[in-house]
Amino acid sequence: MAGNDDSVVLEVGGHEVTLSHPDKVFFPERGETKLDLVRYYEAVAEPLLATMGGRPVLLQRFRDGATGEGFFQKRVPKNAPPWLQTTVVSTVNGTPSDAMVVADIGHVAWAANLACLGFHVWPTRAGDASEGEPDPSAPSAVLALAPVERGPIADELRIDLDPTPGVDFPMLREAATEVKQLFDEIGIAAFPKTTGNRGIHVYVHVEDGRWSSYDVRAGAVAVARELERRRPDLLTAAWWKEERGTRVFVDFNQNAPHKTVFGAWSVRARAGAQVSTPFAWDELEGIHPDELTIANVPARLAANGDPWAAMYDDPQPLEPMLERYASDLAAGMQDAPWPPVYPKMPNEPPRVAPSRAKKA
Repeated sequence: MAGNDDSVVLEVGGHEVTLSHPDKVFFPERGETKLDLVRYYEAVAEPLLATMGGRPVLLQRFRDGATGEGFFQKRVPKNAPPWLQTTVVSTVNGTPSDAMVVADIGHVAWAANLACLGFHVWPTRAGDASEGEPDPSAPSAVLALAPVERGPIADELRIDLDPTPGVDFPMLREAATEVKQLFDEIGIAAFPKTTGNRGIHVYVHVEDGRWSSYDVRAGAVAVARELERRRPDLLTAAWWKEERGTRVFVDFNQNAPHKTVFGAWSVRARAGAQVSTPFAWDELEGIHPDELTIANVPARLAANGDPWAAMYDDPQPLEPMLERYASDLAAGMQDAPWPPVYPKMPNEPPRVAPSRAKKA
């Protein structure tokens, strides 16, 4: 449907979405435009909605395209269409805001028109992001850690394999293999994706409504520490950068309350339009994030199907990870450090870099 001279109206997900300047180049490496971005999202709508659907998202906007300056849109604009679904979320510092909910692919197209080149996704469905209590009967290893609240609810554990300077992608592959081996040993099904940048994310869908983000973070801390015990030459759970060396950091704090992670099938603000792409474990040795772009990911999906198709049909128990966390505490370990924007937590070590602590 035609719009005015510099816009076009599309029917996307049952909504009329106006694209202003549809021919504006967002990704200069091959020249993909705003319209190309929307067509990409239409092509991957089914798997994208399977993982992102119903979840609130934080929009990362780049008005001048992928090579321009970006900013986070923390609140939905007041001129949003009446059909746009939102929910109230709390940011890391506790400030409430209205976030867009990915109700259908039309919502994604609407955000793309705002030059959104990154959907940062909450680990919960709308309605549970700021309110709601986990199942009180669920055993928790962190009740003593967070006595005031166990919410918000989370249904995804996300292992963020973050390369420190000097870590190449073959090391990331090796690190991801260690993650898979650990999860296989404890009977947990886990699903990997590229980040669209340099790292790898590994997701575990945990039982809906049972666990708080405090519980899920505790599970991630246990995983990070066990991985470091097994491969201290390759993997580290050290929160302080000065202690990490040239190793892959297992960023457990991506599971802290109100944290978001870059979404699967979402396009990065890179000149080549790289996609955060789910893949099967048997593809790990051949995968490289720079090669997965909006130019080839739809064809890859059509040929191979969605490698995450089974993830949400089979929720995984969190207890094996919480048991390891509790065992570490019983052995005298403290909780892992929290980011500075969070209040001081019980059993948390001092928030002082080791080099400064030694001077003191």
